[in-house]
Amino acid sequence: MRGLEDLGRVRLSGHFFMRDFLYSEINGYHGVQNLPRDPDLAIAHGRELCRLLLDPLEETFGRIAIRSGYRSPELNAYGNAHRLNCAANDNPLECHIWDRASGGEAIAGTSLVIPWFADRYAQGRDWRDLAWWVHDHLPYSEMWFFPKLAAFNLVWRPVPLRTISSYIAPRGTLLRAGAEPDLPLEARQRAYGDFPPFRGISYPAMPEIVQQA
Repeated sequence: MRGLEDLGRVRLSGHFFMRDFLYSEINGYHGVQNLPRDPDLAIAHGRELCRLLLDPLEETFGRIAIRSGYRSPELNAYGNAHRLNCAANDNPLECHIWDRASGGEAIAGTSLVIPWFADRYAQGRDWRDLAWWVHDHLPYSEMWFFPKLAAFNLVWRPVPLRTISSYIAPRGTLLRAGAEPDLPLEARQRAYGDFPPFRGISYPAMPEIVQQA
């Protein structure tokens, strides 16, 4: 228990701690533990995800809600075997097992909701407006959008793939790896022209995060 408390207190970025990503309904209901096999690797990759992708979202739209963050190999395998919306552990697109590989194969991802956008999506806003905003502002690797609340998987890799897919109509692939968007930049910017300024929220000055596990 003490080790889990210490893991949860690890600061990943200006706005996030490891504890923010350890909650899982599979763990809570089915009792499958959600502990990294390699905590140092999970922390290192989680820091890249938070620093490069999640902090900018928080500083633009306000609070973001983490739906599913880190998953241990055991928990993810259980979820896959019981059809609980988890991809197979060896699926190249499975982004929640942050400590499954290193180097060029490193990956870290999370499912999240942006409440600011979810309210507008509920009123008919096109999910692609948010997808193009992320594409034009953040060094993401993959995005997958889902119908409920316009939740989406956001993925970091050391060499981004830059793909966008969705289960919301129009379903399928919006952008393939290595491809350029069909929508010109000017048209994309018009689509999200009413979005808040990038990293425009003013926070009190934060000290530099000490990179310790």
